[in-house]
Amino acid sequence: QVHLVESGGRTVQTGDSLRLSCAISGRTATLPATGWFRQAPGMEREFVAAIAWDGETLFYSAFVSDRFIISRDEVKDTMYLQMNSLRPEDTAIYYCAVGRRVTLTTDVEYWGQGTQVTVSS
Repeated sequence: QVHLVESGGRTVQTGDSLRLSCAISGRTATLPATGWFRQAPGMEREFVAAIAWDGETLFYSAFVSDRFIISRDEVKDTMYLQMNSLRPEDTAIYYCAVGRRVTLTTDVEYWGQGTQVTVSS
């Protein structure tokens, strides 16, 4: 069984930086893709970024616009999302995800419980 535990979400101000972490346990080679999604109040869950666990393939959503960086630490079994130049529209619950692919919500096989990020203006 795969378990995902996010951490790092909090309230910050516009322009601040924040790093989210996702501790992953139970993942196997049949689930090579990991990523981040987010869901704002009243909105659908949307893709943010994804990384293959071998680190060779990365994808970002267009709205990231070079502000976010996804990475993973194979030794710690932890995935990260470094978010810079945060904007109020980045306010959402951020979820980590694992699957064979994770660019669509329908691809995701395992979800974390989410961590709240609030950006005040």
